[in-house]
Amino acid sequence: MNPAQSFMSRAASWFTFGAAASIVFSIAACNILMALALTTLLFSGEKLRLPRIKLPLGIFMALTLLAWVFSPDSWIDGYPQIRKFWVFCILLLVFSAMRGLKIIRRLFLAWAGLASISALRGVVQFAGKMQQAHQSGVKFYDYYVGERIAGFSSHWNTFSAEEMFALLMLASLLMFGAKVAKRWVWILCGMLIAVTLYLGETRAVWVATALAGLYLVWCWKRWFVALVPVVGILLFLISPLALRDRFTSLFRDKQVDSNTFRIIAWNAGIQMIEKHPVLGLGPEGPKYHFQEYVPPDVWDSKPPGFYQHLHNVYLQYGAERGIPALLVFLWLLCQILVDFRRGLKGLPPGSGDRRFLLQGGIATTLAMMAEGIAEVNFGDSEPLTMFLIVVACGYLAMEEDVTATSI
Repeated sequence: MNPAQSFMSRAASWFTFGAAASIVFSIAACNILMALALTTLLFSGEKLRLPRIKLPLGIFMALTLLAWVFSPDSWIDGYPQIRKFWVFCILLLVFSAMRGLKIIRRLFLAWAGLASISALRGVVQFAGKMQQAHQSGVKFYDYYVGERIAGFSSHWNTFSAEEMFALLMLASLLMFGAKVAKRWVWILCGMLIAVTLYLGETRAVWVATALAGLYLVWCWKRWFVALVPVVGILLFLISPLALRDRFTSLFRDKQVDSNTFRIIAWNAGIQMIEKHPVLGLGPEGPKYHFQEYVPPDVWDSKPPGFYQHLHNVYLQYGAERGIPALLVFLWLLCQILVDFRRGLKGLPPGSGDRRFLLQGGIATTLAMMAEGIAEVNFGDSEPLTMFLIVVACGYLAMEEDVTATSI
């Protein structure tokens, strides 16, 4: 490799690092840095590489294109999902350009630091929301459900998912990774992120984080799992009424943010899949045909809610792209879990960065799968980008030629 190519290779690595870190606070910055990383990578002479999920990923993307081409609607309507293919470039960039465990470790510490700054902004926003609710004379729960904290993100669901990724990867690093300097600082960061996640009141992320956290604790020190119910009960008892109301709303329907609207969306999705099982309605199809699959009497009396997607990523992909695409998507997720579990079995005993990357990869995949039951989370660019970064790093941890040093 000549000096110019060597320079381009290093530049690609750092642009990729910047893109992967900046997703926590700015999708625009991430996209700009991704473009720079891809350009320098192409000029570097480095081999373009993808992890072994490239087969199910390629089939899924091909089936998505077919669903788009044969959609009953205009191609323009489904184009936003085709444009989202750009996001998958981060998988190629991280897997091709970031070849050192040290810089990967720094990336997830950067996530924790940036997520903590965003969390501080969220706490300030929460205080402001409380004051605004008081001034408006509306019950805080009713006011806050539609005006939740978003940190530096455009939406509270995106913000909560970003914080979830940062927290789970930080927890995995602290539990399974090599010793980190100033451990107490990172523990404080984790606590701040966890508090903000709780204040965010995004129930699907609560459940997803709890399940993934239980997995990490079980693999770390199993007897700690026995303390989880005690901590949960104490947290519920000391929480303000609005947060307790949000928790109980998981099991009890409320007029504001009713659970019933999700049932309506799920039933509509099932009918869409039954009527269009092979290629679906096309990307974004449920958004334009939602009302057609809801009985008129139900539609006229529907509770408040967002009726432009199906609030379940599995039903969404089945309705948009057909059952074959949904099955390939499930194949992709299961492949990640199987590969990472197999990778863990091949590691020597003890802590290490390879172990934390694989355990974090399993935890975040489980979290995204769980959250996907109630949200179309893989359709949101920021969580999808963070998921692909974690997956790429997990597969890098399984490669023998990935060094423990920096670039």
